[in-house]
Amino acid sequence: MKYFVKMQLALNEIKARLENKKGQGTVEYLMMLLVILVVVIAAGAAFKAFMPDLFDKVKAKIFGGVSQM
Repeated sequence: MKYFVKMQLALNEIKARLENKKGQGTVEYLMMLLVILVVVIAAGAAFKAFMPDLFDKVKAKIFGGVSQM
């Protein structure tokens, strides 16, 4: 019976922490950042798949500029 009471108290504390609005803004900002990163990575992969020549040309210009320094 004591075990059940301890579990109920622990569950109540977890529930109270989840319902706490403090810090919710940070979590929302991190979730938005994660969504933006996923979109950017997906867009980059799509562009690379459809335009490999463009990426090769840009890479060659960057390495060419670096080697001239």
